Amino acid sequence: MKRKVTPITRTERQPSYLHPANYFVPIVEKATPAIISITTEDYTVNRKMSEILHQFLFPNSSAPGKEVRRSFGTGFIIHPKGYILTSEHVIHNARTIHVKLANGDSRLAEVIWKDQERDLALIRIMARGTLPVLPLGSSKEVQVGELVISIGNPLGLENTVTTGILSAKNRPVQIAGRKYEDIIQTDAAINPGNSGGPLINMNGEAIGMNAFIIKDNHGLGFAIGIDSIKPFIRKYL
Repeated sequence: MKRKVTPITRTERQPSYLHPANYFVPIVEKATPAIISITTEDYTVNRKMSEILHQFLFPNSSAPGKEVRRSFGTGFIIHPKGYILTSEHVIHNARTIHVKLANGDSRLAEVIWKDQERDLALIRIMARGTLPVLPLGSSKEVQVGELVISIGNPLGLENTVTTGILSAKNRPVQIAGRKYEDIIQTDAAINPGNSGGPLINMNGEAIGMNAFIIKDNHGLGFAIGIDSIKPFIRKYL
């Protein structure tokens, strides 16, 4: 009797992002729609030459004008009606605030509330429907050593994802007249433009808002714990 040979079929190869070890992928996919990029424009006086000196040297010409300065930042949607949490220094003295959603849509935003001392701000964009919201976690419950994710707009590079661990918590810091309470330290890469973006735990919740870095830092990023922010934004949630 001739033996029947069953042909061996090659199993279809799965994309690597579906590997069980890539647990960051579904968290990032779920969080990204609620994270926005901010570009601000404001006018700064060109002080290369004072107005008096300019008029003395060039009496028939106009005084030096103003130049447009653009800055980048990040924010995240905390209410489906378009309320966005960000850092006050991101929108400080901004003439216009442009918000770009994860789907590519761009909107103008208005400032609803800000606290310069605590470096907190709430802006709003108008939307026809409901917008995706990033859920808020608890900075009090986090533990040193936890894995965290930062998503932001560093140097204008939208939706940049970095990961690390929570290095320390409950650090009070005062810099340039700003009072930061409940500071979370992380080694997740944070660069200029990340300010105002979320620091996210493995449940996909914002446990902090990225605030600042130390110049020439070596893996030192700082975020404001979300529990110290909640009392100021509660009525907008």
